[in-house]
Amino acid sequence: MKIYAHRGASHDYPEMTMAAYEEAVKQGADGFECDLRLTKDAVAVLWHDTDLQRCANNKAVISASTYAQLKSIYPQILTIDEILDFAISQSKSLLLETKHPVPSRTAIESLLVEKINLEAKRIKRAEIEVNIMSFSWLAIEHIKQLEKNIETTYLLNNFIPWFNALHSSARSLGPEITQLQKNPDLAKRIKSAGRKLNVWTVNEPSDIRLCYELGVDNLITDRPGFVREILRKN
Repeated sequence: MKIYAHRGASHDYPEMTMAAYEEAVKQGADGFECDLRLTKDAVAVLWHDTDLQRCANNKAVISASTYAQLKSIYPQILTIDEILDFAISQSKSLLLETKHPVPSRTAIESLLVEKINLEAKRIKRAEIEVNIMSFSWLAIEHIKQLEKNIETTYLLNNFIPWFNALHSSARSLGPEITQLQKNPDLAKRIKSAGRKLNVWTVNEPSDIRLCYELGVDNLITDRPGFVREILRKN
């Protein structure tokens, strides 16, 4: 089971900052999870929310602001190029989540496919995996149309019907840990469908052990070092 740092080691450092990802390396994460949005001038930045309010106490909206404007408000904001360079340098895999709905629709997926193809040789030399994730069924299918060899994950929650998951082209499915808590058989169902199992966001000892027992492929956590410690004791 591989351990991915959710927005970096976000339990210890501000989420999606270089400090959080550097700490994730120190804590032994196998890879990084990142959320991505497009700025007004089409720069892919690492950001979860639609605006900067929660993390930077500013109402600037990502899609309505230029990268320069966002950088001036929150200097720690990272771009896809920066996290890709860092992941390659550290030989850490990436789970790249695109956020929807957004005004630019599937432009973020098109940009990521272009970036991944452009950096394909460096990614291969670093022996890392780059996987694009989304709750948007259409976004996942758009990626398949652009480049069928790029790994994808269709993210699940309690409101997404199994029919959607079953008919997604994604090679991995990503349920929330609460779904496995309520219905552990979901893991077997996903595996039986020939898909890998990527679970978010797992921080509690009982949930970490549950994921291990259920054969989860990729565990996404705010606390990669803590997960390592629990697994060593398992």
